[in-house]
Amino acid sequence: MSVRKRTWVTPRGVEKSAWVVDYSDTAGKRRLKSFARKKEADQFAATASVEVREGVHVADSASVTIEKAGTLWVTSGESAGLERSTVNQRKSHLEHHIVPLIGQMLLSRVTVPAIRDFEDKLRKEGRSPAMVKKIITSLGSILSDACERGLAMRNPVRDIRSSRKGRDRRQEKRQKGRIEVGIDIPTREEIKALVGALTDHWRPLLVTAIFTGMRSSELRGLRWQDINFKRGEISVSQRADQFKEIGPTKSEAGNRTIPVPPLVINVLKEYRLKQPNGTALVFANPDGEPRSHTNIVNKGLIPTMIRAGVTTLTGKDAEGNPIVEAKYTGLHALRHFYASWLINRKEDGGLGLPAKMVQERLGHASIVMTMDVYGHLFPRSDDGTELAQAANILLN
Repeated sequence: MSVRKRTWVTPRGVEKSAWVVDYSDTAGKRRLKSFARKKEADQFAATASVEVREGVHVADSASVTIEKAGTLWVTSGESAGLERSTVNQRKSHLEHHIVPLIGQMLLSRVTVPAIRDFEDKLRKEGRSPAMVKKIITSLGSILSDACERGLAMRNPVRDIRSSRKGRDRRQEKRQKGRIEVGIDIPTREEIKALVGALTDHWRPLLVTAIFTGMRSSELRGLRWQDINFKRGEISVSQRADQFKEIGPTKSEAGNRTIPVPPLVINVLKEYRLKQPNGTALVFANPDGEPRSHTNIVNKGLIPTMIRAGVTTLTGKDAEGNPIVEAKYTGLHALRHFYASWLINRKEDGGLGLPAKMVQERLGHASIVMTMDVYGHLFPRSDDGTELAQAANILLN
């Protein structure tokens, strides 16, 4: 690798000069790169020399833009059969966030400082911390896809993630905090009031949600053939996405069988008698298709919460009358309650199940996920009475 000064005369007779770095890339192909100043040429030569030696150098002339790599990334997702919502998210991140800011940057020039600068721009333009994190994840995925295609030799996003891993997890844990009964998880009294306020139309779906903890997508994809009325069990084997398309569960662990109380079985038996013959989905809309998540929440859950008095005061209107809203505005609150019901002691009205069974009933991919979210809800066995008894036995 050499750095030399090159001088030439333009057709108009103007003498010009530049500093040229002459080197061979990782494939042994000769490359020339020009710079206006010797300092810049020396810096590039030093960096390129290390990259060539490590086998991670890609010349600018052999590189592509982030926009081009992103387009290939989206196409690869479509070819792999990813869910439409996932592909649409890829397109949205690329079109609205990545391309406008760094779309024309060559992959060979994507460095850790460049990504940090990109993050700063995203925040400056008003993206939330959660959105910035998602966009950077997508950029990292684009770079990984480019590496597999031979268009890039390194993924700086991965380098950043490695250095931030512990710090980000601690910060996320501080920000997220623990989910609490009465704030994130409906209380036993609130669930009683909710069930009592259910109309015949929404009773089957919401009672099933309360006593199975199924995800919204799993409820919307539930088939009659998945319900064993004799054994009192519901099998989860598929789900409906936001586009009402039926597909596999979120993970292998999502395939599970959930025992349900007689209340659920009796409600579903009555509901089945009201449905037209040949209806495959349990909670189908009038066209026989999966209900939309928004419809369930806005027309089912929220009005029921308000009727049940499970509300929170948000202010007063112009006439001084109180304005109340549903205390819990998402179906996931019912899933949280189900988890707490599984965990709570029997004497407190729960099932008192061990952590592994709770994981299986919820369909979590790992016990770590279950304990991260619900670990603090498990009863402690080291209360004052038990500690005193243990101390007496030890010393006497």
